[in-house]
Amino acid sequence: MNMTSSTNKPSFLSLHNSSILISVLSSLLVFSCISGHNVAGRRIGKGGIPSSTSKTVSAIFVFGDSTSDPGNNNFVKTPFRGNFPPYGHDFPNHVATGRFTNGRLVADFVAEHIGVKQYVPPYLDPKLTIDDLKTGVSFASAGSGFDPLTPTIISGVLPMPSQLEYFKEYQTKMEAAFGKEETKKLVKNALYIISAGTNDFVVNYFTLPIRQKEYDLPSYINFCLEQIRQFMQGLMEMGARRIGFASLAPMGCLPLVITLNSDNAISKRGCIEYISAAAREFNAKLEKELHVLQSNSSFHCSRIAILDAYTSTFDILRNQKFGFKEVAAGCCGTGIFEATFLCNSKTPLCSDVSKYFFWDAIHPTEKAYGILSLAIQPTIDYLIKD
Repeated sequence: MNMTSSTNKPSFLSLHNSSILISVLSSLLVFSCISGHNVAGRRIGKGGIPSSTSKTVSAIFVFGDSTSDPGNNNFVKTPFRGNFPPYGHDFPNHVATGRFTNGRLVADFVAEHIGVKQYVPPYLDPKLTIDDLKTGVSFASAGSGFDPLTPTIISGVLPMPSQLEYFKEYQTKMEAAFGKEETKKLVKNALYIISAGTNDFVVNYFTLPIRQKEYDLPSYINFCLEQIRQFMQGLMEMGARRIGFASLAPMGCLPLVITLNSDNAISKRGCIEYISAAAREFNAKLEKELHVLQSNSSFHCSRIAILDAYTSTFDILRNQKFGFKEVAAGCCGTGIFEATFLCNSKTPLCSDVSKYFFWDAIHPTEKAYGILSLAIQPTIDYLIKD
């Protein structure tokens, strides 16, 4: 794959392409215990550790977008779902759970690694038992973002503040079942994963004129960081202490983004540099913001760490590692525009999904998610260690 962009300067999408992007990208993905002023830096690793180093992690809680939604959108009034074939093609019994991939998500691999469960279920699933709930759930909703405008573009999805409200509701259920003290311990000893932000840029800022008229890119990043600050403070006020926050991946390398921005979507499949550059700028500011939050935190023994989605993803795409032969198109259909309802039971699939980094034109395959989960394992182990 040519990682050099064929479109280096912002050439904002035509009205036609904007409509396609809103419709198809709607479900997009997209520091130590305080003692005085000692703050841990970024803990990013490239290798995997075979098992968790913690014996005290109680549960896993996940917030975000389609990169971490295991099926919450199945239970809200939105057309943007992944609960139909070929999604779930390699999940046990080929069940299309609502995950926007062929199998498991990063959060599923992390949950198994820390020993709490094999699959993180959607909180809104009415079939969940109290035991299912006790070891953790995902509140994530495909199509969501930190900018309040983003989830209104993508009809019916759960805004980030609503995900926090559901977490509050969750705690009330746990208190009724196990009492306040046990619930407090459960919440304190849990691991928290946050994965969102891509939709704010790819679906919102770079597509619609609304935010562009209000903010230049640096100002918009600052605006999103303010929303993140509020979200993080709310989460920590509810008891979260071990938080992994995923950075943005190289958004300009998403197959659909390439298709809609390339000079020639068929022959020029290089990443769109100005969009990936926005991710790098955001990530740098995010790290500083989380460092400040950790340093100034009045919350006892909190740990916050960046889960580096950018470096690992870019390295794989650039060098075509781990047997990936196709990194500019997905396995579903042509792979250059099919996603959500355009990737369906009538859409042909590639012959060997193991050679594809992307499942559809937006979301990675289970294999890709598994490899990315290995890259962040040292950071996860840092967060949950005793």
